[in-house]
Amino acid sequence: MGRWTQYDEDEYRLPEGMKRVGYDSDTSKYYYRDADGTLWEGPAGAEYGELTQVSNAPIALDDDGHASDEDLEAAPTRTDGYKPLASDSPNFMYSGNRHAYRMLFPFLLLVAVALLLVIRLVFYHTGSDPSPPGAALCPDGSEPVTVNAGDTCWKLSQARNSTLEEFLNLNPTVDCNSLMPGQTICLPTSLNVD
Repeated sequence: MGRWTQYDEDEYRLPEGMKRVGYDSDTSKYYYRDADGTLWEGPAGAEYGELTQVSNAPIALDDDGHASDEDLEAAPTRTDGYKPLASDSPNFMYSGNRHAYRMLFPFLLLVAVALLLVIRLVFYHTGSDPSPPGAALCPDGSEPVTVNAGDTCWKLSQARNSTLEEFLNLNPTVDCNSLMPGQTICLPTSLNVD
């Protein structure tokens, strides 16, 4: 059997005619009303226990003189039964809920920093780079050149008036059988003058 049973309900735990009518969170006490309209309070911090009669508590009575079950602190209701929420007041955003926005500040700050980093990365990589991608890899006396479709190692070396052996010395990792368009290679800086 589970922990909760029907014996935990008020009708089994309270004397006949008693009804729980409220709870005061400041004192941690539950309040009960009997059939006569007398108000009783329970012990502090306990849902059930020995009840004591409250002599100075207000008792709400109907027009007939009977005890009312209405909550004394409830806001007045409209004719359609709507009870206004705390957020319905006109000064809700400006009165006591400024701390709610203060709690969001660190999160919004992190979002702003992340956006600034993304913007910086985008502009850094799209900016104009004066040197070609392979410029730092080519030795002195040579410059990077992009391979076009139909280029061969021999054709590229002859375009700069050098030999195939000089070309292979400048590009030791290049495989002449698998030269691809868009690939960057190093060629001597002396141009062929015709």
